[in-house]
Amino acid sequence: MNSAVTAFSTVAMMLIYASPGFLLVKSGLVSGGHISSFAKLLMYVCQPALVINSIVKTEYTPSALGNMAAVFAFTFISEALMMCASYAALRKKTADAKYRICSVATSLSNCSFMGVPLLEALLPEHPEAVTYSAVASLSLNLLGWTLASAIISADRKHISFKKLILNPTVLAFAAVAPFFFTGWSLPWRIPEIVGLLSRMTTPLCMLIMGMRLATASPKTVFASAPSYVTVAVKQILFPAITFCLLWVLPIDATVKSAVYIMSACPVASVVLNFSEMLGEGQKTAASLVLLGTVLSTVTLPFMMWASSSIGAF
Repeated sequence: MNSAVTAFSTVAMMLIYASPGFLLVKSGLVSGGHISSFAKLLMYVCQPALVINSIVKTEYTPSALGNMAAVFAFTFISEALMMCASYAALRKKTADAKYRICSVATSLSNCSFMGVPLLEALLPEHPEAVTYSAVASLSLNLLGWTLASAIISADRKHISFKKLILNPTVLAFAAVAPFFFTGWSLPWRIPEIVGLLSRMTTPLCMLIMGMRLATASPKTVFASAPSYVTVAVKQILFPAITFCLLWVLPIDATVKSAVYIMSACPVASVVLNFSEMLGEGQKTAASLVLLGTVLSTVTLPFMMWASSSIGAF
């Protein structure tokens, strides 16, 4: 029960962050046309900083590397399979960008912007769990810049080796890898700068969501049956499948708990960020992210309660 209460309070705090963005757009101080610029700031600056900040705080050991590899492999494969399955199920409707967005949203979790505070709150005795969030974010972004972008834009050109390698998250991992393996410290005051930028990710993510909400009607957000189905698949079915798979895998218990928590996180905000950058289905993406985040005040505590009732890893 404690984990359910903690999950609820953490999600509620995240929602409060969205209110200034909503008010800024509603008051006319920020134009809706500028939202994509905020999304680029998040994707190209704050997200890489979050990755670097998490990795440099992790001490290299063979065990740590093995756990990180397990997190990456599991999240990448499970998210890719769920995304492909959802796209196949909706293939007759994918001429409409709304359904392309839905197929992507069923698998991608908000594992970094919301996952980090959740992991810190739910696994306080395991600080390494935050590193697993960075690794999960790598798999999410690899899929986002390739498969998800191809689905959202209906253009296969996004599935390329260049897109797979030359994206902000992968470049951030490449830049920080030598420091992880050698134990070197970042020079000068770079750790302080990177740490500050990384702490901006969650507030900025939610501010963008609030901005986009201000441009949408309540009916668009809360009266769409496909959105509720998508959120149910993402936040109940997907973590339930994840739990069953993790139960039988011979991996570290903390890794299992961290991956399960991240799988139960709401629809990833990067779905909105990619839709903003690609110019496809922005309102649908915003509605899914908002609806998923709001409903996660119920789904996340429920999934945490269910896992603890069954017997967590």
